[in-house]
Amino acid sequence: MNRLENDVVIITGAGQGVGREMAQLFASEGARLVLAGRRREPLEETASLIDGESLVVPTDITIENDVEEMVAQTVARFGQVDVLINNAAQPGADRYIWEQTLENWNQTIAVDVTGAMLCIREVTKQSMLDRRSGTIINFSSGAGWRGMPRKSHYSTAKAALFTLTKVAAQELGPYGIRVNCIVPGGIETDLYVNWVRRIATEEGRNYDEKAAELASGTALGRVTTPLEQARVALFLASDESSAITGQSIAVDAGSHMGG
Repeated sequence: MNRLENDVVIITGAGQGVGREMAQLFASEGARLVLAGRRREPLEETASLIDGESLVVPTDITIENDVEEMVAQTVARFGQVDVLINNAAQPGADRYIWEQTLENWNQTIAVDVTGAMLCIREVTKQSMLDRRSGTIINFSSGAGWRGMPRKSHYSTAKAALFTLTKVAAQELGPYGIRVNCIVPGGIETDLYVNWVRRIATEEGRNYDEKAAELASGTALGRVTTPLEQARVALFLASDESSAITGQSIAVDAGSHMGG
């Protein structure tokens, strides 16, 4: 359908999982992609899987200069930024609050919140404000709504993205820039599988039993796929969602039901 034909899309965390799935889907819709992440090798692998124009920019989004340079390279190559996908995230180490370390806390906040802010700041400053156009999509987590034991760092970081989304939407709306947030639950990725396997082992249970227990908490009785997340991101990135901004949208097979 070419819903993103010639649009320039930055995807952080593009080396694996949902980031890679979005890159492939967006490329099929005509987007020109900037693939950002800390390690070059997985980004190059993503680039090899897509049919379309792409730019690989290794970036640590916790480093201000890295983010500035990533956006500068995008504008130098493509002339603009149309869409930013703040997908990069760090789960941190699971710790009860009395075990929490400042390093674990600060690093998770740095990646999941500060990194997203820096990316928003730079794409707006270097392109979107002048063009009075753009779309920004943050990725949060259901942990930000309900909280999760042993994840005070991660839950707090993901909750902060809801407010960041609303503030940015209000500030940027007059410039024609929309800002929304996708809120996944469990997603069939290596990260999720490894987490389930680890907690199953801690509880002395097998993987299938623990996975089924977690999935039973959703209305659909399952977790989601990377493609399902990517399809919602495509809708929010395209003109099909032109009247939607400031929203945090659950894509979690019916785990969280607001309203």
